Amino acid sequence: MTAKPRRKFWGWGHVGQGYTDADMLPFEAEFAEAFGTDGFSADPFPKAENITLAAPRLAIPDSLKDVCTHDHWERLVHTYGQSFHEQVRRMAGDFAGAPDVVAFPRNEQDVADLLDWCARNDAAAIPFGGGSSVVGGVHPDVGDRFKATVSIDMARMDQVLEVDPVSLAARIQAGVYGPHLEAQLKPHGLTMRYYPQSFEFSTLGGWLATRGGGHFATGWTHIDDQTESIRAVTPAGTHDSFRLPGSGAGPSQDRLFLGSEGSLGIITEAWMKLVKRPTFRNNAAVHFQSYWDGVQAVRAISQSGLNPANVRLLDHNECKYSGTGDGSTAVLILGFESADHPMDAWMARAMECALDHKGFLPDESKAAQDDPRAGAAGRWREAFIKGGYLREMLTARGIIKETFETSTTWDRFESFYTAVHDATREAVERETGKGAAVACRFTHVYPDGPAPYFTFIGQGQRGRMREQYDAVKNAASDAIIKHHGTITHHHAVGRDHMPWYEQQRSAVFAGALAGAKKAVDPAGIMNPGVLLPPQR
Repeated sequence: MTAKPRRKFWGWGHVGQGYTDADMLPFEAEFAEAFGTDGFSADPFPKAENITLAAPRLAIPDSLKDVCTHDHWERLVHTYGQSFHEQVRRMAGDFAGAPDVVAFPRNEQDVADLLDWCARNDAAAIPFGGGSSVVGGVHPDVGDRFKATVSIDMARMDQVLEVDPVSLAARIQAGVYGPHLEAQLKPHGLTMRYYPQSFEFSTLGGWLATRGGGHFATGWTHIDDQTESIRAVTPAGTHDSFRLPGSGAGPSQDRLFLGSEGSLGIITEAWMKLVKRPTFRNNAAVHFQSYWDGVQAVRAISQSGLNPANVRLLDHNECKYSGTGDGSTAVLILGFESADHPMDAWMARAMECALDHKGFLPDESKAAQDDPRAGAAGRWREAFIKGGYLREMLTARGIIKETFETSTTWDRFESFYTAVHDATREAVERETGKGAAVACRFTHVYPDGPAPYFTFIGQGQRGRMREQYDAVKNAASDAIIKHHGTITHHHAVGRDHMPWYEQQRSAVFAGALAGAKKAVDPAGIMNPGVLLPPQR
């Protein structure tokens, strides 16, 4: 029997996956030239045997021994998500705050028993899907407010339980990872077509709890759009809702759990809308000398009713640092797909919109229309898929390459982009010096506005990388809120975005959310410090 691959506790993916030192040579050369350095030395990744964890403060009762463990490796894996802060702490071998117990429930009764056990023993319950949070959403950071912490990993609840081929929907357990979900739907000729960058190591429950953004850049953008009903276990009981295509019966029950980030309960399953697997595709990459011409082209396409599956505008720096191009142009990546009909007419009209705004097609773009892996679109796709694996290698070399995302309306976009871009650039240049850069791409677009996704790059100073990151992230977040963007479009709030989320939401809503929290989680054990300040 082949041994089950182990998750890394120091980075992204399974042990043995990812970039090698040889793979990193082109990246090192590029950043060495940008930063004006001779090269980079890589810090070694921590070894499990060299990390000492505090002794577990909670004994596992006989009734839960089949689902709970004190295993050293599992406690390491479940200490952190994938934020920059967490990556730096991992590299330093700092695993303070590791969970005392890691639990793997098999069914809803196990989940209910675990929550009851946590409440009786004053232990914080931290739901864990794939651990891909980049905003501190799964770190058991509860200080001394609780006697212990339990990380509840949903990976054993990973089945598609029922498929409705008539209504195009499926009842799916929340612990299923993206690839296993799609493998179970494929024999039915159906798909969720939900592919976040974290697809390989994120779960349905995580997508729901964080209101994640998926494959479609228009139309179905957030996971909300594909949700028919949700089932969740809370300390106060089990929530269930009718499965419906839509309803006007009061405030939406399911919306309470969409985006709740494990602070109200644990999502165990959901009915999700599906589509037939696409068989018709058209792809293109349109170049623009001016980024703002590209912006106007995207606005025209987003308001045309064409609803492309992919419409991602990459600015000049995004093209350069993702390997999509040489940075001399901005690039618009367009894609249409359907299971019902050819998309030639849709693509032709979208191309008219792009060319009307001074877009042009290099020779390679014409070939890429038939092959999504060719040309600029293919290069961007490859970089996007591998992005998660790059973080640990860059951090080990003292290179900061981090992201944040937001959204705003078209009428404000130029002033918003300029303010956020400039605040970020000034901060990263001040903190990291020569070679600092800021890039931007659109991940999703709407008729009333885009969702820009920024990347900032700079040379880190070992021992100060967290402080450098904070200075840039804080400056960017302040600018976003000042200019009325959202602190997060699809990365969620977690603990990292809390100060700005509290500025974005109204006091009335904060009170309503606190009331809901008290009703479903009277002891305040569910992921304390996420969405709301700890209740104690």
